[in-house]
Amino acid sequence: MVAVLAFAVFCLALLVPAQPAAACAGADPAIVSVAVKGVTTNGDVNVYHLSGTVANVGTQKQASNVLQFVDVYEDGSKVDARGIPPLRPGQRYSFTYDFKRAVAAAAGSTHFRFLLDFRQPSPPGSQDCSAGNDTFALRV
Repeated sequence: MVAVLAFAVFCLALLVPAQPAAACAGADPAIVSVAVKGVTTNGDVNVYHLSGTVANVGTQKQASNVLQFVDVYEDGSKVDARGIPPLRPGQRYSFTYDFKRAVAAAAGSTHFRFLLDFRQPSPPGSQDCSAGNDTFALRV
């Protein structure tokens, strides 16, 4: 009888929907997307036009003096950075990045990583309550 009751409680627990994770109580800039928006060819070189979006998915605005960037890493090496203004809750900001690659290069052979980089104010966590959404990977 005890085993049947324990099994019934276990089965009932499986039917209860999981609660969604609560949004952090603060500013939470996140890299929500990066994609190839176009490719132009110039002789033996393709120029890839990447477009990304950062959004504040948190509940508070960022301080007006925040200094933040999206660092661009290509195949493990930092190649550029794009400045991002302070964001209000729900506000989005788009950035672009172009890179050149040989026409003969295999699809998916270039690996990008985009990483939010906070310089001011200190500590960085004061303007980003969740670091789990601060990076985005893309293979081109």
